[in-house]
Amino acid sequence: MAAAKRHAGGAQPGGVNPDAARVRADFDRIALLSAGRPEEARYQDWLLRHVPHPCERALDIGCGTGSLARALAHRAARVQAIDLSPGMVRAARERSAGHANIEFRVGDFLSLELPRNHFDCIVAVAALHHMPWTRAVEKARESLRAGGRLLIVDLFEDDGIADRLRSGAAWTLQALGRLKGRPPRELREAWDDHGRGDVYPTISEARRLCRGALPGAVFRRHLFWRYSVVWTKVA
Repeated sequence: MAAAKRHAGGAQPGGVNPDAARVRADFDRIALLSAGRPEEARYQDWLLRHVPHPCERALDIGCGTGSLARALAHRAARVQAIDLSPGMVRAARERSAGHANIEFRVGDFLSLELPRNHFDCIVAVAALHHMPWTRAVEKARESLRAGGRLLIVDLFEDDGIADRLRSGAAWTLQALGRLKGRPPRELREAWDDHGRGDVYPTISEARRLCRGALPGAVFRRHLFWRYSVVWTKVA
């Protein structure tokens, strides 16, 4: 993935994307061509290390083809995984036939009826920039039980020369990765087309959003234009 980009069109800091139909269509197209986004797989082990133990119930927001949900299924008694794209959920169900403790659902996280104070762990990987960040986080927070943990990995855009200099290592590693092998052209084009409609916060905006909605959270900047949030619900 190239560096995160900002687009005009009325979007707010935190990645509000009002065009859910476009997002759904983009990911239905990607599901037919592939797999999930390879950049996100590199964060899976990191996320799993932060899953609370024991974990009775976990929720995966924006599950894609179900890679993380399947990994969570080895650490949680029950996993609920949701995605806006019917194509992605169909692929996830096909690839998860041996995991009886995963329930995949098609739907918009913000409009789904979810129980309050219910989940031990909620994860959202590259999903929150498709929705109003604070509203989504508040809903996730309400759905966590006391002691439950919210884990976020999402994208940010560089903001100024200092950020671009810090991203130099990511550009180099990305270029080396492309030399070793590239995904099929149709898949690259599908991701590029989707990316042109995405909106990401700057790293400072993401930190500010996190401080406002998740006091006490651990916020970390990662390579490849990703940030992470680890937050445990006290009460």
